[in-house]
Amino acid sequence: MNRFISILQFMTRIPIRIETGFDEEFHKSIVYFPLVGFVIGVITYIFGWLSLTIFDPFISAIVITLIEVLTTGGLHIDGLGDTFDAIYSNRDKERILEIMKDSRLGTNSLLAIMFLILLKVGFINSLVQNGLLWLVIFMPVIGRIGVMMMTYKTVTPRAKGMGNLFIGKGTMGMIITAIVYSSILIILLGKFIFLQQIDMIGKVLSSIIFIIVFALLFKKHVYKKIDGVTGDILGCTIELGEVLYLIYTYMLISVI
Repeated sequence: MNRFISILQFMTRIPIRIETGFDEEFHKSIVYFPLVGFVIGVITYIFGWLSLTIFDPFISAIVITLIEVLTTGGLHIDGLGDTFDAIYSNRDKERILEIMKDSRLGTNSLLAIMFLILLKVGFINSLVQNGLLWLVIFMPVIGRIGVMMMTYKTVTPRAKGMGNLFIGKGTMGMIITAIVYSSILIILLGKFIFLQQIDMIGKVLSSIIFIIVFALLFKKHVYKKIDGVTGDILGCTIELGEVLYLIYTYMLISVI
């Protein structure tokens, strides 16, 4: 439990005033990534549900997106911006890593963040209008299953960095455990809380495979650029995984 609380404090801005102490094996908290996402998802769902009692679906989609950003402190969006500024600067490896550390906002960063927010708002709005607000709960869950692939058999090109706590530390056992408990959460909530049909639940479960495939392809793409993974790329993978989850589920509901 202490390890879960520690990673929740690390990955969110949820005010948990519990002293967990130093953990020499903090990297083992990787297995809790999707569970942290579940907490974030429940919070965004609750605020989304409350928002719908006052506002229309579009405004509620903005509120949901805002709440997620506030809950994470914009940590992963910052990684998205830094990654796009650096990786797509058409520079060599050393210069890419320098740009990634630069706190200034570049054009690529601005465009990436802007379109990410627009896509999230648009697709969440579509889910809400289709009576599928519950799917928002699993957006941060499945996005964090994807990023676990970035911690498995990877290296970092930097000697120091926040992401070094996790890069290369993930194991197949952690990934399988996370997939199993995430799947159970989707089945239990989908079937018994939100009263969804089995075929719909199955389609949501299939998004896990989709996001894992994306993460593997993105890892391969990043390795071609800098021969490794950084903390910013971990955050970027989460954000891209979330928006791709929304796109994937939108494509599923459009054929229901």
